[in-house]
Amino acid sequence: MSDEFNANQFLKTVTSSPGVYRMYDDKNVVIYVGKAKDLKKRLSSYFRKNLTNVKTQALVSHIANIDVTVTHSETDALILENDYIKQYMPKYNVLLRDDKSYPYILLSNHQHPRLAYHRGPKRDKGLYFGPYPNGGAVRESLHLMQKIFPIRQCDDLYYKSRSRPCLQYQIGRCSAPCVGIVSEEDYQEQVRLATLFLKGKNQQVMSVLVQKMEQAASEMRYEQAGLYRDQITALRRVSEQQEVSNASGDMDVIGAYYASGVACFHLLFIREGKIFGSRSYYPKVPVNTEVSEVLRSFMLQFYLNSDSQRLTPKEILISDAFEEQAELADAIQTAQNKKVEIKTQVRGERASFLRLALTNATNAVNTRLSHKNTIEQRFLLLEEAIESTNKIQRMECFDISHTMGESTVASCVVFNREGPSKADYRRYNITGITPGDDYAAMKQAITRRFDKINEKGKIPDILFIDGGIGQLRIAQKVVDEKFVVLDNAPTLIGVAKGEGRKPGLETLIYGENEESFTLPADSGALHLIQHIRDESHRFAITGHRNKRQKTRNTSTLESIAGVGPKRRKALLQYLGGLQEVKGASVSELAKVPGISLEMAQTIHDALRG
Repeated sequence: MSDEFNANQFLKTVTSSPGVYRMYDDKNVVIYVGKAKDLKKRLSSYFRKNLTNVKTQALVSHIANIDVTVTHSETDALILENDYIKQYMPKYNVLLRDDKSYPYILLSNHQHPRLAYHRGPKRDKGLYFGPYPNGGAVRESLHLMQKIFPIRQCDDLYYKSRSRPCLQYQIGRCSAPCVGIVSEEDYQEQVRLATLFLKGKNQQVMSVLVQKMEQAASEMRYEQAGLYRDQITALRRVSEQQEVSNASGDMDVIGAYYASGVACFHLLFIREGKIFGSRSYYPKVPVNTEVSEVLRSFMLQFYLNSDSQRLTPKEILISDAFEEQAELADAIQTAQNKKVEIKTQVRGERASFLRLALTNATNAVNTRLSHKNTIEQRFLLLEEAIESTNKIQRMECFDISHTMGESTVASCVVFNREGPSKADYRRYNITGITPGDDYAAMKQAITRRFDKINEKGKIPDILFIDGGIGQLRIAQKVVDEKFVVLDNAPTLIGVAKGEGRKPGLETLIYGENEESFTLPADSGALHLIQHIRDESHRFAITGHRNKRQKTRNTSTLESIAGVGPKRRKALLQYLGGLQEVKGASVSELAKVPGISLEMAQTIHDALRG
């Protein structure tokens, strides 16, 4: 506690009303946010002489000031506390890192509605179904629906530019409304059935399809009846996979496990008696935090986070009781205008759900702890192998990826004592170099990484370069130039592939003196180097493929001002393809409907550079 902060004097002025308090350190940074039914009583508990909680002792030792906000009720205090935690992200609070909004399935409001993945604000007109626990659940659902309902999933630009059916029509995954193969009535009927399916009314969809199949068979339209039969079979298979119980209902089932500073909350999302999916959360937990506070903080931030657009069910099952359970239910009701029950004591089918969630949470924590121990051991072995006198806290690895010089991307991945630090990963789009020049690409990437570095910046202890002596020399030269006035330059080590590119045969090269050395194939230190090298390669090649795909999916016509979808379609259809457009003269371009002589000249000049 700061010498300037007088706790006794402060407590004399504190009210006994409910409210929220913010604790600041000597740099005026909020280090803890809490709420209390009785502010005076709660704040007095922090300044007792016989504090036993180690975390509370550490917190109190850093307090320089306390700010109090009075609320009308304890429920209002809970809501305000969550808002402050999101705003300040205090050091001593349990923090749920769940800033992503939840994904939905969008059924658009077009003439021929489209099924699509959606995340973020609901700006597009149409029906939204969800939320789903993660993007994978949405994509899996869309993939299943493609097999059952032949509704388009392509984007509008692709849909408008079609002159003939695409591959999705050929394999029976779309009815090709873009070229008028399906009638308006039949397409809208499939949209209606898909809507019912997404609302969980599978049996109603099944009844309609059975009726249509029987009618088609009685009218001797056997090919149409066969299509309905296949649709019914696919729908029945999906329905069997989704069922979790005979009872319908919406609920969240939460298994919580906390051990050795690692907490996991495993959630099962059950909607309309069907499982939407599951998801594990790992909140950031300060050292020596009590399990009751971890539970309370997770529930508070998870269910009062309005940014995620989460729809809270009427029933929440949790494996352990926590403080202020009833107050949280009241706060959810106030914030969302919905009555919610939070239960811990359940029987029968609900109890089996809880056991399943708890088992998953327990396994996740044990796996993470085992991984942390393995990573720590490998760091120690690496320090021993390279005879490092300092503890390695941060390592980075660079790699270059391209296809014959096209769409060159450099990756920078970061490892700390807990493993990959994915929030610190970076990609660099390499431009202005000779295609295929890996040395120039590496120089540009390293230069951009350390361009404005200072002593307070994130500087790695070791910088690995995935490549041979040439790339290592380039990197070492850049680092020497950038760190000429700084003392904490990273140690550079090149990782050269062995004979036949076989793992375990890598040659390691120091950047400073270019001495090479090897490590045994079963060495934990080598395994750590291989891990960060492989991760940098994966991250680089993923970025390269995405960039290359984006480049190939983008027509050169799209970059020409005044050439929109209609003119692009007219050019391609009239002249027979992009290569023909590129080779056409100005007079030939001007013959295309909708292309003036001036526009033809603009297109000709743009395509010829």
